[in-house]
Amino acid sequence: MIKTVCETRRALKSLAQAPEFVRINYLMWRGQIEESGLDEVRKVPGYHDEPLQGKLKHFRSVRLGRAYRIFYRIAAIDQIEAVLVEEVKRHDYKKIERLLDR
Repeated sequence: MIKTVCETRRALKSLAQAPEFVRINYLMWRGQIEESGLDEVRKVPGYHDEPLQGKLKHFRSVRLGRAYRIFYRIAAIDQIEAVLVEEVKRHDYKKIERLLDR
């Protein structure tokens, strides 16, 4: 069961520039993962946790509002599986592909 969440520097920077409601929703999502685990949080219908397709097929997205998404993947950090948040942005997938070099 995955209960660890890590952010990249890019994710922290974009989160700092995001509106306050996005930061609050992100902290709620992160807290729920740390408390209940990723598998349980994926079942919450309001987050619309979905795998991405195409060049971003190794990533998943979670809705934080109508336009904002968390882009994350599962990574092994110090031999522990963790959620690695790569980006928090408006959902322009072409820009995300360029940012994540995919």
